[in-house]
Amino acid sequence: MKDIRTVSSRVVYENPWLSVREDAIERADGSPGIYSVVDKGNYAVVVPYENDGFWLVEQYRYPMGERSWEFPMGTYPDRRTGDPLELARRELLEETGLSAGRWDLLGELWCVPGFSSQAGHVYLATELIHGELDREHEEQDMRHGWFSRADVEKMLRDGTIKDAQSIACYGFFLLHGK
Repeated sequence: MKDIRTVSSRVVYENPWLSVREDAIERADGSPGIYSVVDKGNYAVVVPYENDGFWLVEQYRYPMGERSWEFPMGTYPDRRTGDPLELARRELLEETGLSAGRWDLLGELWCVPGFSSQAGHVYLATELIHGELDREHEEQDMRHGWFSRADVEKMLRDGTIKDAQSIACYGFFLLHGK
């Protein structure tokens, strides 16, 4: 038997970006419980690297009430699934106007596995080619900029970069010997 068995499941809320379900569960010892799960489409994060620095995007994160510097990332629209590398290419172009001649998978992440099924792929993008932005309407407040590696490390230390996905992606970058 699995550690936890799903007895029943019902969607309690959904919109084009996510659904929330409540599952009645049975633990391995037979005791009952409930689990609330946020289902979102999987995402891709891009670490765009050139000239010993990174391209980051900054946008307002409504739930936090603050602007946030992050690596470019996103999901397919309407919670659909697809090729994670295709998604990474799309997000990089959309948010920064960049495309890449080389893509390396750095790793995979679970966003918040305590309550969400969302997972992501992290790619290093190099041999960058500059082009035109193609942002979605929701990204109209977004900015992007290049930061030296020293600047990014300072932003990580001083709390300017707080996004957990971006912090984890920088760790992947370091583990791959860059």
